[in-house]
Amino acid sequence: MNYGFTEFLQLFGSLGLFLFGMMVMSDALMKLAGNKMRRILATMTSNRFFGILTGFTITSVIQSSSATTLMVVSFSNASLLTLTESISVIMGANIGTTITAWLITILGFKVSMSAIALPLVGFGFAFTFAKKEQLKNWGTFIIGFAVLFIGLQFLKDAVPNINDNPEMLEFLKRYTDLGFWSVLIFLFIGTLLTVIIQSSSATMALTLIMTAQGWIPFELAAAMVLGENIGTTITANIAAIVANYNAKRTARAHLLFNIIGVIWVLVLFYPFLRMVSWIAQQTGSDSPYLHAAAIPVAISLFHTIFNICNTFLLIWFVKPIARLVERIVPRKKPMEKEIDEPKFLSKETLKYPETAIISLEKESKYLFKSAVFEIVAHAMNIHRADIKSDDKIKAIIKRSTEDMGIDVEDLYHVKVKKIYGEIIRFASISQSNFQLTMEQNKHVSEIKLANRKMVEILRNMRDIAPNVSQYIESDNEYVRKEYNKLRKQIAKVLRLIYRFRTKKDKDLYHEKLMALREEAREKIHSTSDSIERLIREGFITVDMGSSLVNDRDNVNDTIKKLITIADLLYGERDPILELNGK
Repeated sequence: MNYGFTEFLQLFGSLGLFLFGMMVMSDALMKLAGNKMRRILATMTSNRFFGILTGFTITSVIQSSSATTLMVVSFSNASLLTLTESISVIMGANIGTTITAWLITILGFKVSMSAIALPLVGFGFAFTFAKKEQLKNWGTFIIGFAVLFIGLQFLKDAVPNINDNPEMLEFLKRYTDLGFWSVLIFLFIGTLLTVIIQSSSATMALTLIMTAQGWIPFELAAAMVLGENIGTTITANIAAIVANYNAKRTARAHLLFNIIGVIWVLVLFYPFLRMVSWIAQQTGSDSPYLHAAAIPVAISLFHTIFNICNTFLLIWFVKPIARLVERIVPRKKPMEKEIDEPKFLSKETLKYPETAIISLEKESKYLFKSAVFEIVAHAMNIHRADIKSDDKIKAIIKRSTEDMGIDVEDLYHVKVKKIYGEIIRFASISQSNFQLTMEQNKHVSEIKLANRKMVEILRNMRDIAPNVSQYIESDNEYVRKEYNKLRKQIAKVLRLIYRFRTKKDKDLYHEKLMALREEAREKIHSTSDSIERLIREGFITVDMGSSLVNDRDNVNDTIKKLITIADLLYGERDPILELNGK
C-alpha cells in the first residue's frame, strides 16, 4: 500500500486548509451580514414558517449552520427566543446548510476552481488595504472562499487513489458488504467524523471526495450524510452545557429533530434513495448506482431532499417536540446567588450585542424591583405588600406607624453597590466591544441613566429615612401630618409604578405617572406656604420646618427619578425594535 505517514499528514493538512478557508469565509460573512442576521433573528415571531425562512436565510448567507445554531442557543439563553421559535429556526438552518454541499459539488467537482483560486486570493488581498471596513471584509471573504477551494483541491489529491492502493478497497469491503449493518456503520462514521472535525461541511467534502474516488457506493455515502446531520448537533449541545435550561432545551431539540429525521429515513432508506436517483436522472445526471462521478450530485440532492422533507414533516409537530424537550430538560430554578451578585450578566451574554443589551435590561429591572423598590418603601416605613395591595393609601399610611429601623446606607452597600458597578462595567464593555447602532447605543445609555438615578434615589432616602422614623412617631401632630403627606406621595407613585410594570393597561398608568412627574418637577424648590405658616404660628419648630423643606424637595426629586426609571425600563417601547435600530 503506497500510503504512509507523510501522505496522511498531507491529507490532514489539506483538511485543515479547507476548514481554515471555511472559517475565514464564514467569519467575514458574519461581519458583513451578522448584524442584520441577528436583527432578523431577534425580531422572530411565533410563526413557524417565518422561523424556517429565517434559519434558512441566515445559514445560507453566513454559510455555517453551527454559527446559526450557536446564535439561536445564545438567544434562547437570554430568553430572546422561545423554544418553539428556536426549533423552527434550527429546522430552517438544516435546509440552509445544504447550500454549502451544492457549492462544494458544483464548484469543486463540476467546475475546477483551482485555476482561478490563487488569482482570487490576490484580488481579495488587494481589498484588505481599503479604508472602509466593509471592503476589507469583502476582501477577507474572497480570500476565504478561494482558500476553501484550494484546500478542497489538495484534499482531492491527498485522498489515496483506489487504483494505486487496491488494499484500501479490500479493507473497506469488510464493512461495505454487510447489508443494512453497513448503512448503520457508515452512519456512525459520519457522526463520529463530524464530532471530531466539528464541521459538517468538511465531513460532507470528505464524503463527496470518497464517492468520486470510488471508495464507497451511493447508499453508504447517504448513510454518512445522515450521520453528519446528527454529528452537527453536538456543537450546540457542548455550548449549552454551561448555559441555562432554555439553551439546553434548544440544543436538545436540535438533536431530537435530526435523530427523528434520520430514523424515518432509515425506515424508508432504499425506496428514498431510489427516488433521489430517479430525480437526479430526470435532471440530466447519470445514475449514482452505476457511475461514481454521478454520486456527488446525487448526494447533494439527497441531503437537500432529506432536510426539506424532514422539516416540512416535523413542522406540524413543533409543539409536541417542544413539550417532549421540556420533559427531558425540566425547568430548573436558578441557583440562589449572593445578594450582591448579578443574576443575568455573564460572559455568555457578551457574545452578541442583542444578548448583552437584553441582559443589561433584565439585571436593571431586577435591581429596581427587588432592591430599590424595597429600600424606598421601607425608608418611608411602608411594607411592599401594602403598596402592591388594593388597600387605600390613606389607610395604609395611618396604620403604618411602626419604625422599621432600616439603614439605607447599609442596604445600599449590601444590595445595590456591587450590582450597580457590574451593570455599568458590562454596559461600558458592550459599548466598546460591539459596533452598536445609534438606537442600540441610546438604549444602553438609557439603561446606564436609569441605574444612576437609582443610586441618586438611595442618596435621597438616606437623608429622608431618619427624619421619617423620628417624626411619624412625634407627639407634634402637625409635623407628623406633614411627613405622612410625603409618605403618601411616595406610596402613590410606587403603587402606580408597580401597576405600570405588571398590569395590562400600561397607557393609563403611564399617563398618570407622567402627570405626577411634571407635578413633582414643579414642586421642587418652590415655596411652601403651608410649612412657613406652621413655623410662623409656632405649630412646628424651625428645625422641624427646615427638615420638612429639605425632605419635601428630596421626596419630589425622588418621585421624578422613580418615574423616569420606570419610563426608561418599562416604557411602552418594543425592546427588540430598539435593538434593531428601528
